[in-house]
This record gives sequence, C-alpha cells and structure tokens, in this order.
Amino acid sequence: MGEPREAAGVGRGDLATVRAARDALGGTKKLGPFKRLLPFLGPAFIASVAYIDPGNFATNIQSGSEFGYTLLWVIVASNLMAMLVQSLSAKLGIATGRNLAEHCRDRLPGPVVYGMWILMELAAIATDLAEFIGAAIGFQILFGIPLIAGGLLTGLATFVILALERYGFRRLEAVVTALVAVIAVSYLFETILDRPSWKAVLFHAVVPRLSGPDSVVLATGIVGATIMPHVIFLHSALTQGRIVVRDASRLKRLFRFEVVDVVIAMGIASLVNAAMLVMAASTFFSHGFSQVATIEEASRTLKPLLGPAAKTIFGISLLASGLSSSTVGTSAGQVIMQGFIERHLSVWLRRGITMAPSLLVIALGLDPTRTLVISQVVLSFALPFAVVPLVAFTSRRPLMGVLVNKPVTSLAAWVIAGLIGVMNVYLLYQTFGGG
Repeated sequence: MGEPREAAGVGRGDLATVRAARDALGGTKKLGPFKRLLPFLGPAFIASVAYIDPGNFATNIQSGSEFGYTLLWVIVASNLMAMLVQSLSAKLGIATGRNLAEHCRDRLPGPVVYGMWILMELAAIATDLAEFIGAAIGFQILFGIPLIAGGLLTGLATFVILALERYGFRRLEAVVTALVAVIAVSYLFETILDRPSWKAVLFHAVVPRLSGPDSVVLATGIVGATIMPHVIFLHSALTQGRIVVRDASRLKRLFRFEVVDVVIAMGIASLVNAAMLVMAASTFFSHGFSQVATIEEASRTLKPLLGPAAKTIFGISLLASGLSSSTVGTSAGQVIMQGFIERHLSVWLRRGITMAPSLLVIALGLDPTRTLVISQVVLSFALPFAVVPLVAFTSRRPLMGVLVNKPVTSLAAWVIAGLIGVMNVYLLYQTFGGG
C-alpha cells in the first residue's frame, strides 16, 4: 500500500516516471538531487501556463507602458499568492486521490454544484477565448496572415498537441514545458534588447507603490490575470493519480517534491511576467509611449524602437503562450465537466465547441485586446468560487489526514481568498462604470 501505483493506460515514459518516483520516495537507490526531483516535475509547469497566457501580456504591457516599473511589486505578490494556491491544489489531489471539482460534487448541495459547473464552464470558455485570440495574433505578427487564418491554425495546432495525451501524461508535460521555455527564452532576449534600469527594477519589485486610481485598476487586473480558476481545478486533477502513495511519511515526502515543482514553475512564470512589464516600462514608458494598451500596438511599436528582431521574438512568445495555454484550457474543461457532473466529452468535440466563440469573435472583427479584457473580468468573477472551497477542503483533517493545512497556512490562504474577493469586486465595479 505504500508504493506508488501505475495508472491504467499510461505511456512508457509514464511508467519510467513512476518507477523513478518510487526510488526517490523509498530511498532504495542513491540518486543525485536532480534525478531525485525530476520524476515529480511537470504538473506545476502545466498549471504555470495559465500564469503567462495572452491575458497576462495585455495587463502587463499596459501596466508597464502607463506606469513604468511602479506595479512590478504586484506581479511579485501575485505570484507568491499563486504559489500557495497551487500548492494547496496539488496537495488536495495527493492527499485524497480526488480533484477539487469532485470534492465540490461530493460535499456541496446539488443546485450549488450545477451553478458552479456552469460558472466554471463559462470561465473555461473565457479562458480559451483569450488564449485562442492571443495565438491568432501571434500568427499574424509572425506571418502577416489574417486573424481568422491564425485562428484556424491555432485550432489545428492545439488538436495536434492534445493528441499527445493518448501517449501518457509525460509527453504532454514535456511539450507544454518546452513551450514555457520558449516564452521564457523569448523574454530573456527581450530584456537584453530593452536594457532596463536594474536599480529601478529591484526597487519596485519589493517596494509597494501606486499612482492613483488607474494604477489600482491595473494592479487588480494583474492579480485577476495571474491566478486563474480553471487551473486551480486542473492542478488537483494532475496530481490525484499521477503518483499514488498511502503511508504518511511518503505522502509528506511526495508533497515536498510537489512544492518544489510549484516553486520552480511559478518562479519562472513570475520572472516572465516581470519581464513583460519591464519590457513595456523600459521600451514604451521611457520613450514617452504611455498609452500602449493593445498587444498589436505593442508589436508595431517594438520594431522602430528595438528593431525587427524584437517584434519577431514578441510574436514567437505570444504564439507559444496562446498554443500552450489553449491546450491546458481544454484539459481543464474536461476535468471541470467530469468532476462536477460526471460527464465526459471527446476532447475533439470540446475543442471544437470552445473554438467556436473565438472564431466568431475574430470573424465579427471585434477588438481582440478588448475581448481579452472582458475575458479577464469573467475569470475574476469566477475565481473566488475556486479558491474558497479549495482552502476549506484542505483545512479539514478528516479529509486531508497528515497533509491538512497548518493553522498559519490556512490563515494565509484565507487572507489571500479575502483579498482576491475584494480586488475582484473592485475590478468588476470599475469595469462596469463604477468610477
């Protein structure tokens, strides 16, 4: 009962991962630190995609162009909050063998479950809308093709990536991680090209400052674009059957490895988000372009300021972001439907259904960046319905056993949940003309 078990239908790479995890957890072989950690890396990297999706491009670029480095601390704080939230999600799957949506179905009244399912499906569609449009813009920047053609290419590419899932979790994790690496390397090059003021970067990364009501709205938008409801549900599903152990000591050891996975993946996402804002601040704000509020405008402005390479690198990073996050969004939608109402759609049918609104938006010629903003508002409204039950469930000892939250962890998580709720109410109020 204490050994990890292999799930049915896993690929060869999955079996090797489970066996390596057995060695690492059991201490039966002497392994170096990296080999010991490697089998546990993956779930958080898939989850981290939601933290560097096209919605983040929009909010970070607008924040940096309008307020320079001022809101950099918000990105740091948001990603620290994300690390805790995603750690709790991973822990729920490890401790119980069930994901967050399944626990909601088991423990909440029927009408509440169906209401949450509908809300999370809307959030999944909103997520997919942002990611789909982002990838289409990436294709347009790189190849000069119309958005509708970029949208169709995005759908085709996502189908190809999702097809890897039939060969096991490890291949899909590898592809998504590779796309995350492309985004990270792209922004490393962007940062080299834009030559930021590192003294200002370090100062604003740790010193909280705001510059009037508009900066508060953008700070709230950064939080709303960072912590995503669908990926909270997904992360618990990614860990619930990946490596299964029963005895207390191995459960604790497994969770420690997953925390490292979260810290590394979310740390990379934090650096990428920070690089987005730094690029906008050092390129647009410092040159007097304080109203760069759209992704398309950012790509056009980069070329004369930093040269054609900057625009190309920006397009590559946006395309990788859209493709990876769209793939992850489809997987999250599957988990949400299966968990809440015990129904399962073919991944191809779900991909086709979620593509339809995105293609419609593109075909109607609606403003892509404005659509991204609206999608973030929908996600902001849905977020508390993921965070609150997560904190409640992981605080219950009969459910979590030895992995129950410590009091200080629960306190920090409830503070984060309250802060997210307040900020999202403020964002909705401002978005719909409150002032």
